[in-house]
Amino acid sequence: MPELPEVETVRRGLEPAMVGARFSRVTLRRPNLRFPFPDRFAARLEGRAVTALARRAKYLTANLDSGETLIMHLGMSGRFDVAMPDGSNLSPGDFYLEGAQGVPKHDHVVMAMSSGATITYNDARRFGFMDLVPSETLETCRHFAKMGVEPLEGLTGAVIASLFRGKITPLKAALLDQRLIAGLGNIYVCEALHRAKLHPEAPAGSLAKADGRPTAPANALARAIVAVLTEAVEAGGSTLRDYARTDGTAGGFQHAFRVYDRFGLTCTRAGCTGTVARMVQAGRSTFFCATCQPSTAEAARPRVAERQFRHKSG
Repeated sequence: MPELPEVETVRRGLEPAMVGARFSRVTLRRPNLRFPFPDRFAARLEGRAVTALARRAKYLTANLDSGETLIMHLGMSGRFDVAMPDGSNLSPGDFYLEGAQGVPKHDHVVMAMSSGATITYNDARRFGFMDLVPSETLETCRHFAKMGVEPLEGLTGAVIASLFRGKITPLKAALLDQRLIAGLGNIYVCEALHRAKLHPEAPAGSLAKADGRPTAPANALARAIVAVLTEAVEAGGSTLRDYARTDGTAGGFQHAFRVYDRFGLTCTRAGCTGTVARMVQAGRSTFFCATCQPSTAEAARPRVAERQFRHKSG
Protein backbone atom coordinates (compact mmCIF):
# COMPACT_ATOMS: atom_id res chain seq x y z
CA MET A 1 0.00 0.00 0.00
CA PRO A 2 1.35 3.47 -0.81
CA GLU A 3 2.48 5.18 2.38
CA LEU A 4 2.75 8.86 3.25
CA PRO A 5 5.72 9.69 0.95
CA GLU A 6 4.10 8.03 -2.06
CA VAL A 7 0.76 9.77 -1.48
CA GLU A 8 2.49 13.13 -1.02
CA THR A 9 4.39 12.55 -4.27
CA VAL A 10 1.12 11.82 -6.06
CA ARG A 11 -0.41 14.97 -4.56
CA ARG A 12 2.43 17.06 -5.95
CA GLY A 13 1.98 15.47 -9.36
CA LEU A 14 -1.76 16.14 -9.41
CA GLU A 15 -1.62 19.70 -8.09
CA PRO A 16 -0.65 21.52 -11.32
CA ALA A 17 -3.39 19.74 -13.26
CA MET A 18 -6.15 20.09 -10.67
CA VAL A 19 -5.82 23.21 -8.54
CA GLY A 20 -7.56 26.15 -10.15
CA ALA A 21 -9.13 23.91 -12.81
CA ARG A 22 -12.67 22.64 -13.17
CA PHE A 23 -13.88 19.12 -13.83
CA SER A 24 -15.08 19.35 -17.44
CA ARG A 25 -16.21 15.75 -17.61
CA VAL A 26 -16.00 12.79 -15.21
CA THR A 27 -16.45 9.27 -16.56
CA LEU A 28 -17.04 6.30 -14.25
CA ARG A 29 -16.37 2.97 -15.91
CA ARG A 30 -17.79 0.91 -13.07
CA PRO A 31 -20.25 1.59 -10.23
CA ASN A 32 -17.78 1.02 -7.42
CA LEU A 33 -14.20 0.63 -6.26
CA ARG A 34 -13.77 -0.72 -2.73
CA PHE A 35 -17.09 0.98 -1.99
CA PRO A 36 -19.83 2.27 -4.29
CA PHE A 37 -19.32 5.80 -5.56
CA PRO A 38 -21.43 8.44 -3.78
CA ASP A 39 -24.81 9.29 -5.28
CA ARG A 40 -24.52 11.44 -8.41
CA PHE A 41 -20.76 11.39 -7.99
CA ALA A 42 -19.85 12.50 -11.52
CA ALA A 43 -22.59 15.16 -11.62
CA ARG A 44 -21.46 16.65 -8.29
CA LEU A 45 -17.91 17.01 -9.66
CA GLU A 46 -18.58 18.28 -13.15
CA GLY A 47 -18.35 22.05 -13.40
CA ARG A 48 -16.79 22.38 -9.95
CA ALA A 49 -13.38 24.00 -9.45
CA VAL A 50 -10.63 22.57 -7.24
CA THR A 51 -9.50 25.28 -4.83
CA ALA A 52 -6.86 23.27 -2.95
CA LEU A 53 -5.33 19.79 -2.96
CA ALA A 54 -4.02 18.43 0.32
CA ARG A 55 -2.96 15.17 1.97
CA ARG A 56 -4.18 13.73 5.25
CA ALA A 57 -2.14 10.66 6.22
CA LYS A 58 -2.51 8.32 3.21
CA TYR A 59 -5.51 10.17 1.76
CA LEU A 60 -5.77 12.93 -0.83
CA THR A 61 -8.34 15.69 -0.33
CA ALA A 62 -9.47 18.12 -3.04
CA ASN A 63 -11.47 21.12 -1.84
CA LEU A 64 -14.22 22.10 -4.29
CA ASP A 65 -15.92 25.46 -4.78
CA SER A 66 -19.23 23.71 -4.13
CA GLY A 67 -18.41 23.39 -0.43
CA GLU A 68 -17.64 19.68 -0.72
CA THR A 69 -14.31 17.87 -0.51
CA LEU A 70 -13.32 14.99 -2.75
CA ILE A 71 -11.51 12.29 -0.74
CA MET A 72 -9.30 9.85 -2.66
CA HIS A 73 -7.51 6.78 -1.33
CA LEU A 74 -5.14 4.67 -3.43
CA GLY A 75 -5.68 1.40 -1.59
CA MET A 76 -3.13 -1.29 -2.52
CA SER A 77 -2.58 -0.68 -6.21
CA GLY A 78 -4.29 2.58 -7.13
CA ARG A 79 -2.46 5.14 -9.25
CA PHE A 80 -3.22 8.38 -11.04
CA ASP A 81 -1.97 9.03 -14.56
CA VAL A 82 -1.86 12.69 -15.58
CA ALA A 83 -1.72 13.37 -19.30
CA MET A 84 -1.12 16.99 -20.32
CA PRO A 85 -1.70 17.95 -23.97
CA ASP A 86 1.83 19.31 -24.33
CA GLY A 87 3.45 16.49 -22.35
CA SER A 88 4.71 19.01 -19.77
CA ASN A 89 4.08 16.57 -16.93
CA LEU A 90 6.54 14.03 -18.32
CA SER A 91 10.16 13.82 -17.27
CA PRO A 92 12.39 12.57 -20.11
CA GLY A 93 15.32 10.55 -18.90
CA ASP A 94 13.69 9.28 -15.74
CA PHE A 95 13.10 5.57 -15.30
CA TYR A 96 9.65 4.62 -16.53
CA LEU A 97 8.01 1.52 -15.15
CA GLU A 98 6.88 -1.10 -17.61
CA GLY A 99 3.12 -0.62 -17.81
CA ALA A 100 3.40 2.36 -15.48
CA GLN A 101 0.13 3.81 -16.70
CA GLY A 102 -1.59 0.55 -15.85
CA VAL A 103 -3.57 -1.93 -17.91
CA PRO A 104 -6.39 0.01 -19.64
CA LYS A 105 -9.07 -2.39 -18.41
CA HIS A 106 -8.30 -1.14 -14.88
CA ASP A 107 -8.89 2.54 -15.79
CA HIS A 108 -11.95 3.09 -13.61
CA VAL A 109 -12.29 6.87 -13.38
CA VAL A 110 -11.36 9.42 -16.08
CA MET A 111 -11.41 13.12 -15.22
CA ALA A 112 -11.11 15.69 -18.00
CA MET A 113 -10.01 19.00 -16.49
CA SER A 114 -10.40 22.53 -17.82
CA SER A 115 -6.60 22.81 -17.53
CA GLY A 116 -6.42 20.46 -20.51
CA ALA A 117 -5.19 17.59 -18.36
CA THR A 118 -6.78 14.15 -18.39
CA ILE A 119 -6.48 12.41 -15.04
CA THR A 120 -7.05 8.66 -15.05
CA TYR A 121 -7.45 6.58 -11.91
CA ASN A 122 -6.24 3.01 -12.47
CA ASP A 123 -6.62 0.32 -9.81
CA ALA A 124 -6.13 -3.36 -10.57
CA ARG A 125 -7.17 -4.60 -7.12
CA ARG A 126 -9.87 -1.96 -6.56
CA PHE A 127 -8.99 -1.45 -2.89
CA GLY A 128 -8.95 2.31 -3.37
CA PHE A 129 -12.03 4.52 -3.11
CA MET A 130 -13.40 8.02 -3.64
CA ASP A 131 -15.90 9.89 -1.52
CA LEU A 132 -17.50 13.33 -1.28
CA VAL A 133 -18.15 14.98 2.09
CA PRO A 134 -19.10 18.51 3.18
CA SER A 135 -15.85 20.45 3.62
CA GLU A 136 -16.95 21.77 7.01
CA THR A 137 -17.18 18.22 8.37
CA LEU A 138 -13.94 16.93 6.84
CA GLU A 139 -12.02 16.45 10.09
CA THR A 140 -14.97 14.71 11.76
CA CYS A 141 -16.05 12.53 8.83
CA ARG A 142 -15.80 8.75 9.12
CA HIS A 143 -12.45 8.67 7.35
CA PHE A 144 -10.63 11.13 9.64
CA ALA A 145 -12.52 11.32 12.93
CA LYS A 146 -10.21 8.91 14.76
CA MET A 147 -7.02 9.66 12.83
CA GLY A 148 -3.82 10.48 14.69
CA VAL A 149 -1.26 13.25 14.36
CA GLU A 150 0.57 14.06 11.14
CA PRO A 151 4.24 13.02 11.51
CA LEU A 152 5.53 15.88 9.35
CA GLU A 153 3.68 18.51 11.34
CA GLY A 154 5.61 18.96 14.55
CA LEU A 155 6.29 15.38 15.64
CA THR A 156 8.60 15.40 18.68
CA GLY A 157 9.75 13.03 21.35
CA ALA A 158 7.29 14.66 23.72
CA VAL A 159 4.41 13.94 21.34
CA ILE A 160 5.49 10.31 21.00
CA ALA A 161 5.81 9.95 24.78
CA SER A 162 2.32 11.33 25.35
CA LEU A 163 0.84 8.99 22.73
CA PHE A 164 2.67 5.85 23.88
CA ARG A 165 2.73 6.37 27.66
CA GLY A 166 1.54 3.26 29.51
CA LYS A 167 1.26 1.12 26.39
CA ILE A 168 2.73 -2.39 26.40
CA THR A 169 2.03 -2.76 22.67
CA PRO A 170 5.17 -3.57 20.63
CA LEU A 171 6.73 -0.39 19.35
CA LYS A 172 6.28 -1.24 15.69
CA ALA A 173 2.57 -2.00 16.17
CA ALA A 174 2.07 1.32 17.96
CA LEU A 175 3.76 3.21 15.13
CA LEU A 176 1.49 1.52 12.59
CA ASP A 177 -1.65 2.45 14.57
CA GLN A 178 -3.20 5.20 12.45
CA ARG A 179 -5.14 6.42 15.49
CA LEU A 180 -1.85 7.50 17.06
CA ILE A 181 0.41 8.65 14.23
CA ALA A 182 -1.20 8.84 10.80
CA GLY A 183 0.45 7.91 7.53
CA LEU A 184 3.21 5.57 8.67
CA GLY A 185 3.44 2.15 7.05
CA ASN A 186 5.63 -0.92 7.22
CA ILE A 187 8.51 0.36 5.11
CA TYR A 188 9.15 3.64 6.87
CA VAL A 189 8.56 2.28 10.36
CA CYS A 190 11.26 -0.36 9.80
CA GLU A 191 13.62 2.30 8.47
CA ALA A 192 12.96 4.77 11.29
CA LEU A 193 13.38 2.16 14.02
CA HIS A 194 16.72 1.15 12.56
CA ARG A 195 17.96 4.74 12.49
CA ALA A 196 16.83 5.24 16.09
CA LYS A 197 18.46 1.92 17.18
CA LEU A 198 15.18 0.66 18.63
CA HIS A 199 13.93 -2.92 18.59
CA PRO A 200 10.52 -3.40 16.92
CA GLU A 201 9.27 -5.47 19.87
CA ALA A 202 10.22 -2.99 22.59
CA PRO A 203 7.17 -1.87 24.63
CA ALA A 204 5.87 1.40 23.22
CA GLY A 205 5.45 2.75 26.75
CA SER A 206 9.19 2.46 27.36
CA LEU A 207 9.63 5.71 25.40
CA ALA A 208 7.96 7.69 28.18
CA LYS A 209 9.40 8.31 31.63
CA ALA A 210 7.26 7.76 34.71
CA ASP A 211 6.28 11.43 34.73
CA GLY A 212 5.36 11.35 31.03
CA ARG A 213 8.45 13.13 29.74
CA PRO A 214 10.15 11.65 26.66
CA THR A 215 13.18 9.41 26.96
CA ALA A 216 16.25 9.93 24.79
CA PRO A 217 15.09 7.09 22.48
CA ALA A 218 11.74 8.86 22.04
CA ASN A 219 13.53 11.98 20.85
CA ALA A 220 15.74 9.90 18.56
CA LEU A 221 12.72 8.13 17.09
CA ALA A 222 10.89 11.39 16.36
CA ARG A 223 13.94 12.73 14.53
CA ALA A 224 14.31 9.46 12.61
CA ILE A 225 10.67 9.38 11.50
CA VAL A 226 10.78 12.95 10.22
CA ALA A 227 14.12 12.39 8.47
CA VAL A 228 13.06 9.17 6.77
CA LEU A 229 9.74 10.57 5.55
CA THR A 230 11.35 13.80 4.34
CA GLU A 231 14.04 11.95 2.41
CA ALA A 232 11.48 9.58 0.92
CA VAL A 233 9.27 12.44 -0.27
CA GLU A 234 12.29 14.11 -1.87
CA ALA A 235 13.07 10.81 -3.66
CA GLY A 236 9.52 10.48 -4.96
CA GLY A 237 8.58 7.59 -2.68
CA SER A 238 9.49 3.92 -2.93
CA THR A 239 8.60 1.68 -5.87
CA LEU A 240 8.49 -2.01 -5.00
CA ARG A 241 5.81 -3.23 -7.39
CA ASP A 242 2.72 -1.19 -8.28
CA TYR A 243 3.52 2.36 -7.25
CA ALA A 244 4.40 4.96 -9.90
CA ARG A 245 4.38 8.73 -9.91
CA THR A 246 1.76 10.58 -11.93
CA ASP A 247 4.14 10.87 -14.90
CA GLY A 248 4.81 7.12 -14.93
CA THR A 249 8.27 7.29 -13.36
CA ALA A 250 9.39 5.13 -10.47
CA GLY A 251 10.11 6.41 -7.00
CA GLY A 252 13.73 6.25 -5.90
CA PHE A 253 13.84 5.78 -2.14
CA GLN A 254 13.99 1.98 -2.39
CA HIS A 255 17.65 2.43 -3.34
CA ALA A 256 18.27 4.04 0.06
CA PHE A 257 16.72 1.31 2.23
CA ARG A 258 18.92 0.44 5.19
CA VAL A 259 17.00 -2.60 6.45
CA TYR A 260 13.68 -3.00 4.64
CA ASP A 261 13.71 -6.01 2.29
CA ARG A 262 17.45 -6.56 2.99
CA PHE A 263 17.17 -9.82 4.94
CA GLY A 264 20.55 -11.51 5.35
CA LEU A 265 22.56 -8.56 4.09
CA THR A 266 25.13 -6.64 6.09
CA CYS A 267 23.82 -3.82 8.27
CA THR A 268 24.47 -0.47 6.63
CA ARG A 269 25.27 1.36 9.88
CA ALA A 270 28.90 2.42 10.03
CA GLY A 271 30.83 0.20 12.43
CA CYS A 272 28.04 -2.37 12.86
CA THR A 273 28.98 -5.96 12.11
CA GLY A 274 25.43 -7.31 12.21
CA THR A 275 23.19 -8.58 9.44
CA VAL A 276 19.59 -7.68 8.71
CA ALA A 277 17.12 -10.08 10.32
CA ARG A 278 13.46 -10.66 9.56
CA MET A 279 10.51 -11.59 11.73
CA VAL A 280 6.75 -11.50 11.31
CA GLN A 281 4.60 -9.15 13.40
CA ALA A 282 0.85 -9.13 12.90
CA GLY A 283 1.27 -10.83 9.55
CA ARG A 284 3.81 -8.31 8.25
CA SER A 285 7.53 -8.73 7.69
CA THR A 286 9.69 -6.69 10.03
CA PHE A 287 13.31 -6.04 9.06
CA PHE A 288 15.86 -4.98 11.67
CA CYS A 289 19.44 -5.44 12.82
CA ALA A 290 19.63 -7.46 16.03
CA THR A 291 23.11 -6.09 16.69
CA CYS A 292 22.42 -2.35 16.69
CA GLN A 293 18.70 -2.66 17.53
CA PRO A 294 18.91 -4.86 20.63
CA SER A 295 15.82 -6.01 22.45
CA THR A 296 15.05 -4.52 25.85
CA ALA A 297 16.51 -7.54 27.62
CA GLU A 298 19.66 -7.53 25.49
CA ALA A 299 20.15 -3.80 25.98
CA ALA A 300 19.91 -4.25 29.75
CA ARG A 301 22.53 -7.01 30.00
CA PRO A 302 25.62 -4.78 29.82
CA ARG A 303 24.22 -2.52 32.56
CA VAL A 304 23.40 -5.53 34.77
CA ALA A 305 26.87 -6.94 34.24
CA GLU A 306 28.39 -3.54 35.05
CA ARG A 307 26.42 -3.29 38.31
CA GLN A 308 27.49 -6.82 39.30
CA PHE A 309 31.13 -5.96 38.59
CA ARG A 310 30.94 -2.80 40.67
CA HIS A 311 29.29 -4.71 43.53
CA LYS A 312 32.05 -7.35 43.57
CA SER A 313 34.73 -4.70 43.27
CA GLY A 314 33.30 -2.81 46.24
